[in-house]
Amino acid sequence: MKRIYLPLTGEIIKNLHTGEELLLSGTLYTARDQAHKRLVEAIKKRKRLPLDLKDQIIYYCGPTATPKGKAIGSCGPTTASRMDRFAPILLKAGVKAMIGKGRRSAEVVKAIKKYKCVYFLAPAGLGALLSTKVRSKELIAYPELGPEAIYKLKVKDFPVIVGIDSKGKDIYK
Repeated sequence: MKRIYLPLTGEIIKNLHTGEELLLSGTLYTARDQAHKRLVEAIKKRKRLPLDLKDQIIYYCGPTATPKGKAIGSCGPTTASRMDRFAPILLKAGVKAMIGKGRRSAEVVKAIKKYKCVYFLAPAGLGALLSTKVRSKELIAYPELGPEAIYKLKVKDFPVIVGIDSKGKDIYK
């Protein structure tokens, strides 16, 4: 497995290939359906965002409650296709990578190619194991959304597979 230290750069992204197994270390942000909707609404209305999206990774995840003595509760990936209607706008706004599970729409693949981004797959069904790769969790925005709020995660050796590379090569095809 290749180790990648975040943030992602254009050079790193250019050299990632579909099917490659990686271990990510650094910062990423969680966001699911409702947070995506709010971010896109703010972008469309030219309002200030709660975080700078430039060069960020969005992990489609709604972590469970944090057990005593742990950094985070279970934090497995959410089905990515639910975010497909928002993804092209967020990629245009500067997001460089997304982490989730499952296929992406043709529109998202086109946006990945256009904006030179990448889509990572996280192992599904292993939320408890993935939580051991999270060193810290910080609430960033939308606390009223509970687990769907945006959290900043510091991760070490977080396992992913390149699902769609910056050239649009899709692991599902």
